[in-house]
Amino acid sequence: PCLCLAAYFCFLLTALGVTAGAHRLWSHRSYKAKLPLRIFLAVANSMAFQNDIFEWSRDHRVHHKYSETDADPHNARRGFFFSHIGWLFVRKHRDVIEKGRMLDVTDLLADPVVRFQRKYYKISVVLMCFVVPTLVPWYIWGESLWNSYFLASILRYTISLNVTWLVNSAAHMYGNRPYDKHISPRQNPLVTLGAIGEGFHNYHHTFPYDYSASEFGLNFNPTTWFIDIMCRLGLATDRKRATQQVIEARKARTGDGSA
Repeated sequence: PCLCLAAYFCFLLTALGVTAGAHRLWSHRSYKAKLPLRIFLAVANSMAFQNDIFEWSRDHRVHHKYSETDADPHNARRGFFFSHIGWLFVRKHRDVIEKGRMLDVTDLLADPVVRFQRKYYKISVVLMCFVVPTLVPWYIWGESLWNSYFLASILRYTISLNVTWLVNSAAHMYGNRPYDKHISPRQNPLVTLGAIGEGFHNYHHTFPYDYSASEFGLNFNPTTWFIDIMCRLGLATDRKRATQQVIEARKARTGDGSA
C-alpha cells in the first residue's frame, strides 16, 4: 500500500509538472508563478520526462497555432496512432520546424528556471524520473529496489506518458464540441479524469488563455485546484479567465448545441 501511494504521489507530481507547469504556465501564460513555484514545477516537469520546458512549450504553441495541419507536431488528422505516440517515432515534419522557428519564444528563454532546466535536463531526468522514485521507498520504509523501480518509476512513467498522449489523440477525436464545432478538439470526460483536468479540450482550444482550461472551474480539475491553492499561498497571481458572457456567446455562435 505504501508503495502504491508513493507511485500515485509521483504520478500527481509528474502530471502537475506538465499540466500546471509546461502547459498552463509556460505554454499559455494563463497565470503568473513566483520563483519557488516555478522551481517546483520545473523539478516536477523533469520527473515527467516529456522534453524540457522550452521544447514542450514551443511545440505546444505550434500545435495550437497550426492545429491539425502538417505544422502540428501530433496532427490528429494522421490518425489515432500517429497523434498518440507515432509522432515520436518519426522526424518532425519540416513544417513543424519551420513554423516553430517563426514563433516568439523569447519569454521562455528569459526565464532563468527554463534555461537552467534545459541546460541540465538529462541529469535532472535521470534523478527525478528514475533515481528519486526508486530510492525514496527503499530508504524510508525498506521497499525492495526492484519493486520501487518498476512501480514508482517505470509503471508510473508509462501511465503518465499515455495519459498525456490521450489529450493529443482521444481528446481530438472522441467527444462533443459545445464551444466550437469547426475544430477537432473535443470534451472528453475520461481524458479529464486521467489527465487531472486536461480533457475539456474543445473549451481549451477555444479559450487557450483560460488558466482553468474549462468552463466549470473546480469541477474535477485538480490542476485548477492546485493553481488556486498556490494563489492563496501567494505563490501564483494573475489568473486569466474567459468571462461567462464570452463563453455563452461563443457557444451560441459556433457550438454544436450539446451544452
